[in-house]
Amino acid sequence: MDIILVFVVLLIATQVLLNSLAKKHLFFNKKLLNYLYFYHLVFFLVYYTYTIYNPSDSKFYYLFTEESSLDWFGILDTNNGFIHFLAYPFVKIGLSYESLMLIFSWFGYVGFVFAYLFMRENIPINVKVFKKYDLLTLLLFLPNMHFWTVSLGKGSVIFMGLMIFTYAVKSPYRRWFLLIFGGFFVYMVRPHVMLFMLVSVTAGLWFGKEKMSTGLKFLIVIASIGFLAAASNSILAVAKLENSENVISDFETFAESRSQGLSEKAGSGVAMSNYPLPVKLFTFWFRPLFVDSPGVLGIFSSFENFIYLLLFAKICNKRFIKFYRNSVYMVKMSAIAFLLTSFAMTFVMSNLGIIMRQKSMVMYFAFFVIYYFLAQEEYDKQQKRGLVLNDITPS
Repeated sequence: MDIILVFVVLLIATQVLLNSLAKKHLFFNKKLLNYLYFYHLVFFLVYYTYTIYNPSDSKFYYLFTEESSLDWFGILDTNNGFIHFLAYPFVKIGLSYESLMLIFSWFGYVGFVFAYLFMRENIPINVKVFKKYDLLTLLLFLPNMHFWTVSLGKGSVIFMGLMIFTYAVKSPYRRWFLLIFGGFFVYMVRPHVMLFMLVSVTAGLWFGKEKMSTGLKFLIVIASIGFLAAASNSILAVAKLENSENVISDFETFAESRSQGLSEKAGSGVAMSNYPLPVKLFTFWFRPLFVDSPGVLGIFSSFENFIYLLLFAKICNKRFIKFYRNSVYMVKMSAIAFLLTSFAMTFVMSNLGIIMRQKSMVMYFAFFVIYYFLAQEEYDKQQKRGLVLNDITPS
C-alpha cells in the first residue's frame, strides 16, 4: 500500500528536520520532539477513524481534487483552492486518501516543531504548573490542538505557516526565507489572518521595549501597508466584499448570515450574535464546557478548555499588567495576534464544533504570553534568592 511508503518517507523527513534543527539550537530536545511525532500520529489515527463515521471536509478536498479537469496552476487560489493546489500532485500520481491525510498530518507536526522552537528560544526558563507539570510539555501535548491539525485541510497548513512565520520573526534578517515561506502559507490559506499577523508584528516591534531605529519602524509600517494594498481584494473576498461600496455595512450583513449558518451546522449552535463582546470572547476561548458539550468530542474538549481557563487565571492580576506594559515585542506581537484574530472570529462563529477547530490556530499565541509571564515571575524569584541566571530574553 502507498501509505506505508509515505509513512517511511515522512519518518525519514522528520529525522532529517530534527537533526538539522538540533545542530542550529543547543537547547533543542530531539527526544521530546520524536515523542511528539508519534503522539501526533496517534491523533491522525483517531481523526481518520472519526472521518469513517462522520462528515469531514478532508473527503471533499480529496474528491474535488481527484475529479478536477484543471491543470495544477489552474486550480491555484486562496482559501480552499490552495488546499486543492497542495493536494493536486499527490492525488494525480495516485496516492490514496489515507496517504494524503498522513502528508497533511505531517504539515501539522511541523507546526508543532516550530511552536516548540518559538517558545523555547524566547523562554529558556522551565516553568512548572499545577505543582508538577512542565508547562512547555503540557502545551505541546494538548490533545485538541493535535486533533484539528492532522487532517487534509486548512487547519494543519495554516498552523504550520503561522508557527514558521512566528519563529522567523525573531530574527527576520537571518530567517528571511522562513519568514516568506510561512507568511505565504498563511496568506494563501486565510489572507485576513496574514493581515492580522502583519498588524501584530508592526505593533509589537513599534511598542516593544527593545530599541529600534525610527527608520526601521517606518519601513515595517510601509511594507505592511504595501501588503494590505496589494492583497486587499483577496482579504475582502473572504467575506465576498471585494466589490462592496459599503464595506462596514456589508460585513455586518455577512457576519450575521455566516453566524446564523454556522449556528445551525452540526446541531451545536450558540447565539453568539446576541452576546456582549466579553461573553463572545469567553465562548470562543473556553467553550464548550461541561454543561454545553456537543457529544463525546465536546466532552473531551471540555477538559482541555478547563485547562485553558486555569492557565488564563494565572495572568488575571495586576502584576501581569505591569509585565505586559514593559514586555518585549514577541510578547506584544503574540498578544495582539491572539486578540485581533479572536475578535474577528467572534463575529462569524456560532457553532461550538467550528469554534473548537478554528481557535487551534491562535491559542499558542496566548499560551506564549502566559508562559513568558510565568517564566518572568520565576526568573524574578530566582534573582531574589541570589542565584545567577541568564537573562530570560537571550539574544
